[in-house]
Amino acid sequence: MTGPHVDEEEDKPLDPAVERVRRKLVRFVAINLGLLFLALMAVVGALVYKARTTAVTPPQIGSDIPAPSGGPLYGDIVLPAGARIMSQALSGNRISIDAELADGSRTIFVYDMAEGRLVGQFAVKAQ
Repeated sequence: MTGPHVDEEEDKPLDPAVERVRRKLVRFVAINLGLLFLALMAVVGALVYKARTTAVTPPQIGSDIPAPSGGPLYGDIVLPAGARIMSQALSGNRISIDAELADGSRTIFVYDMAEGRLVGQFAVKAQ
């Protein structure tokens, strides 16, 4: 319980030296909060600016392939005799083909469709 003695201490005016220190502290806190608010607004403004100015362009698959204007692109991909295609993947103008050869071994062929040539052949071996 608080007695009347505590209430009397709260109502008394502060010592002039202590009052000056309190005012300086209040001014210091107000200035720092203002600066913090300005810095926060600058960060929010930068994020909004970046979000509005950054244009998102969708990736264009196969954009490096020079396609004729009148029709589709044609070409041959030559695999060894007896090879079976297990899977394939396309990235830009390159296609990789995972093939099982006639002897049962697996090989990955990488073709460049723009140049129409074999870029690499990689044997898949177990260790």
